[in-house]
Amino acid sequence: EENGHQNKRLKNDADEEDAEDQNKKLPKRKIVLLMAYSGKGYHGMQRNVGSSQFKTIEDDLVSALVQSGCIPENHGEDMKKMSFQRCARTDKGVSAAGQIVSLKVRLIDDILEKINNHLPSHIRILGLKRVTGGFNSKNKCDARTYSYMLPTFAFAHKDHDVQEELYRLDRETLERVNNLLACYKGTHNFHNFTSQKGPRDPSAKRYIMEMYCGEPFIRENVEFAVITVKGQSFMMHQIRKMIGLVIAIVKGYAAESIMERSWGEEKVDVPKAPGLGLVLEKVHFEKYNRRFGNDGLHEPLEWTEEEEKIAVFKEQYIYPTIINTEREEKSMANWLNTLPIHDFNSSAVEMQTNNKNSKKSSDLEGSDGCGDDSD
Repeated sequence: EENGHQNKRLKNDADEEDAEDQNKKLPKRKIVLLMAYSGKGYHGMQRNVGSSQFKTIEDDLVSALVQSGCIPENHGEDMKKMSFQRCARTDKGVSAAGQIVSLKVRLIDDILEKINNHLPSHIRILGLKRVTGGFNSKNKCDARTYSYMLPTFAFAHKDHDVQEELYRLDRETLERVNNLLACYKGTHNFHNFTSQKGPRDPSAKRYIMEMYCGEPFIRENVEFAVITVKGQSFMMHQIRKMIGLVIAIVKGYAAESIMERSWGEEKVDVPKAPGLGLVLEKVHFEKYNRRFGNDGLHEPLEWTEEEEKIAVFKEQYIYPTIINTEREEKSMANWLNTLPIHDFNSSAVEMQTNNKNSKKSSDLEGSDGCGDDSD
């Protein structure tokens, strides 16, 4: 019996070695992977080599690529060797339904199944396409769509005593929210919506294509709504600050005129909404698709066939995480309590003297980033 087990083990080892040898003979090809993940418990997407205590999505992805035989082990240690590039650098706790990464792999049989077998269930590879050799998912992406799911009591006026579970968003308030969100459309100077960019930095100018809040819906007795924003690219914290400022206006803490002021040169105190709720929905490759999508060799980077799988993943892993975390940790309710600390009327000079207050506010908000792309 022991010999039988030993022979079986030797045969399995030999089969694995044969498979590995076969893999080594496969030429490497440039591909893109469509990824979905729940970001809770991770320190963002991007791998921090040498900081193993801060676990990232890419740590788990690279491990699965090596274990499945798609890439050699040394490529996992030095990601440049496989020309790895992510489309968006989602930050701590932020999820994605349509992240795209580009890299060179060996196109092994049943590649998606084998990669997913080595991934936790809250990270899935939902699709794969071959791309041109020089493709870079960050540089070739011409727009990104994010969503932000929040409880609607965030829009209740500060002077109204509101029971969170009973609050329901009325049509008039939803209309006002949408009118304010629509103001962001076009090109504006968003230096006040990120850190470390001055008002005259050309890269602070960003183009927003659309931004709106959808119809509210009820989950676990709490009413939620989803804000969608599509833009060319986003800076660190930009989306969370855009939403934070609209909430401050609708709640009655700030005047509507603060929006115009925030695009000017003066420093404006813009609050940053919590990271929970932010999801990278989709990345767009319109120029690439026009040029290579129908060249007979490459497919357009559209994922209509994967839409159902994306929707199922969101229902199973992303939305429940947002809803349950909101209920348990009350991140939005706690953040709303910090809004009175912000000074929405002060000029830059006054802000310097009130710096202690803004530090106190940022300590309360937490200093982790959001899921926006940063250059």
